Amino acid sequence: MDYPKIASFKTPAQFAARLQELGLDLPFDEQVAAAPASPLGQPVSAGGLTAGNRFAVLPMEGWDCTPDGRPSELTVRRWRRFGQSGAKLVWGGEAAAVRFDGRANPNQLVISKETLGEIAALRRALVEAHIAAHGSAEGLVIGLQLTHSGRYSRPGPGGKPEPRLAYDHPLLNPRLGLGLPSGRDFSDDEMDELVEDFIGAAALAQEAGFDFVDVKHCHGYLLHEFLSAVERHGRYGGSLENRTRAARAIIEGIGARAPGLKVGVRLSAFDFMPFQKGPDGTGQPVSWQGRYPYAFGGDGSGLGIDLTEPLAFLDMLQSLGVRWVCITAGSPYYNPHIQRPAAFPPSDGYLPPEDPLAGVARQAEVTRQLKERFPQMVFVGSAYSYLQEYLPNVAQAAVRLGRTDLVGLGRSCLAYPELPADVLAGRPLQRKKLCRTFSDCTTAPRNGMVSGCYPLDEFYKARPEGRRLLELKRPQ
Repeated sequence: MDYPKIASFKTPAQFAARLQELGLDLPFDEQVAAAPASPLGQPVSAGGLTAGNRFAVLPMEGWDCTPDGRPSELTVRRWRRFGQSGAKLVWGGEAAAVRFDGRANPNQLVISKETLGEIAALRRALVEAHIAAHGSAEGLVIGLQLTHSGRYSRPGPGGKPEPRLAYDHPLLNPRLGLGLPSGRDFSDDEMDELVEDFIGAAALAQEAGFDFVDVKHCHGYLLHEFLSAVERHGRYGGSLENRTRAARAIIEGIGARAPGLKVGVRLSAFDFMPFQKGPDGTGQPVSWQGRYPYAFGGDGSGLGIDLTEPLAFLDMLQSLGVRWVCITAGSPYYNPHIQRPAAFPPSDGYLPPEDPLAGVARQAEVTRQLKERFPQMVFVGSAYSYLQEYLPNVAQAAVRLGRTDLVGLGRSCLAYPELPADVLAGRPLQRKKLCRTFSDCTTAPRNGMVSGCYPLDEFYKARPEGRRLLELKRPQ
């Protein structure tokens, strides 16, 4: 089914009417205020950190570092643009693997003793760009996302899959050509070693000058997969206490080895079962009989939400001193419409099975519920990019009503990093730069090309990869 595009709504009233037609509870302010009066221009503090406004740059996986894990000129360009954005919270900036076998692609950033100097310079470049654009770095908070890609590791030349698993999954293993059992799962002793790798990486991030690290628990990557390891045996599986053992050990270890460094967690607060392309190209859930136990935050149906375990996980994080949480959902690999609502699928994806506005509202509502239960924690919401022209209206309302503390922007920052600065200054949005969710920023890397917005950023459009991408998308 072809759903109305956001650009087709010429007035706020038309957009609001569509929300009403869909029965979605998505807050909307018809008028957007400029700073300092704007709710989006207010600082927010918790746990010793203060972000100067309510915009955040979300972490994205880069495909443009060097084969040995160092940032390239393209990586530096992207981080400088994040600094120019005007957002006062940079949540991770980049997904940095804590060791080489945890990279999701052969050009992903790796934090190590060897790359430390260049990663520190990368952070400084962001700060310098922020000061040049906005006069001061006051209120600027920068973190680094730490990750192991687990099931989705492709660390070597050519990007050949080299998965490492939390457990064997009866639906996801076959997608990678893995049997049951696969022999690719981490042993408990190997997990003990990986915990140490995360702690060591955090200590390096502190040395590089970062204000916090994000211990990544989202999108089907390793630590997120452990949250659903209900059928795994041993110290890291089965009970929720065991499934969160790695998180506890990493966070406690960071506190001991890198005192003063803050810890945040980006969390897929709910998950659904895998989807696949149906006969008409639309996404549909894979066939499954009985209870589906592998979705953290799921209700057992594979298509519904139960926040009992996510709430328990957040309670644990709060007890460990974590005060900053970034909420997302699902996975870009097996149910991307849940994680990243979009009108157009990537080359290996499927057409949306629902109006993408429903996906935005679903994440916004879960973030609201979590914020209500944990008012002392700072929450960053996700999935806002799809809103396009009406992003500022929804963002301001969500913050004003206390449904989230900050509004996270990911792919929309690739072509239009200045969006936060324009909104806070009361300037009209630059409509030609608005992310229209063409998904080329996913299609290109999935086909071995560097990260970037090829449709809207003239810099990438002019690169050889831009021409290759057009050829790839041309109907055969």
